[in-house]
Amino acid sequence: MMLSVHDLAVSRGGITILERVGFALAPGEALVLRGPNGIGKTTLLRAVAGLQPPVAGRVDLPPEGAAYAGHADGLKATLSVAENLTFWARIYGQGDISAALHAMDLEGLAERPAQNLSAGQKRRLGLARLLVTGRRLWLLDEPTVSLDTASVALFAAAIRAHLASGGAALMATHIDLGLEEARILDLTPFRATLPAPGQGGGFDEAFA
Repeated sequence: MMLSVHDLAVSRGGITILERVGFALAPGEALVLRGPNGIGKTTLLRAVAGLQPPVAGRVDLPPEGAAYAGHADGLKATLSVAENLTFWARIYGQGDISAALHAMDLEGLAERPAQNLSAGQKRRLGLARLLVTGRRLWLLDEPTVSLDTASVALFAAAIRAHLASGGAALMATHIDLGLEEARILDLTPFRATLPAPGQGGGFDEAFA
C-alpha cells in the first residue's frame, strides 16, 4: 500500500473532531475526502502529512514521505518562476524542472518574478512544486483555489499522469476534477461527538 490510515482521531482547538478514520491507498489510486465545511478535511490531511500529531491511531506513509499542497503557495516573491521551481527541486534532490513548467503551462512565465504573477498563475506555480518533489504520494487541500477552468483541466491531467506512473493522491476538493477513477470517502460517519455547551474549555462550535 502507498498509504494506510488506521483508526485515526484528529483534533482542532483541543477538541477531537474526527475519530476511527481508516482507509488505504494503493499505487495508482486517488481518494477524495468529502463532507460538510468544517468537518475536518484539512485537519485530517495535515495529520496524515505529519504537520500535526493525531489524537490516536497510526499513519503509514512511503519511506520518502509525501508532498503536501495546502492553501499557501509557498513561493519566494523575488525569485522567478524557474528559480522557485529549481529551489524546490534541489530541496527534494531533483533536477530537471522542464516537465513541471510544461505541465502547468508556465514555460512562457519562467523568467517572471513570482510577485508579478496573478493569483491563478501563483497557484499553478505552487502546484507545479508537486511535480519536482519526486514524491509518490500527493496530499492536496483544495488545490484548485484561484484556478480557472483551463488550469483545473491542466492540474487534473497532471494528477492522471501521476497516478499512471504509480503515484497516489489524497485530496479534499469541492471541484469535480473529472477523475472518474477516484474513490470518495465521506467523513460524516467519522465525526466525533462534540462536548455539550459549556464543556470543552471554551471551544467555539462555530469553528467545528
